[in-house]
Amino acid sequence: MRKKFREALERKNHQAGMSTQHKDGNSKVHHVHGPADHKREFRRKSG
Repeated sequence: MRKKFREALERKNHQAGMSTQHKDGNSKVHHVHGPADHKREFRRKSG
C-alpha cells in the first residue's frame, strides 16, 4: 500500500516540476498598500 502512495507522490511531484513558472515576469499589482505611516485609530465606545 505504501509503495502505491510513494509512486503516486513521485508522479505528482514530477508533473509539478514540468509546469512553466513565470518568474521573469513582473507583477501587475503595484503599490498595494496605502501610506505606511497612517494607522487606523480605535476608540472605545463611551456609552
